[in-house]
Amino acid sequence: MDIDPESVVDDVMRRWPATIAVFLANRMHCIGCPVGRMHTIAEACAEHALDRATVLAQLAAAAGRAHEAPR
Repeated sequence: MDIDPESVVDDVMRRWPATIAVFLANRMHCIGCPVGRMHTIAEACAEHALDRATVLAQLAAAAGRAHEAPR
């Protein structure tokens, strides 16, 4: 699963917990929101008036860091 505009917010946060920081940094109150189980990244960005490409890049970066091997 890749993170794309049609990815469901809750699925992204569950698969890549490090992405939670991105939602918080962008003042997206998606954590624990019942709508997050249905909202896509595209819908959440539109709802919060955020640039989708920027948020997707931030989420991808956070997910990549989440997969790095511990040092």
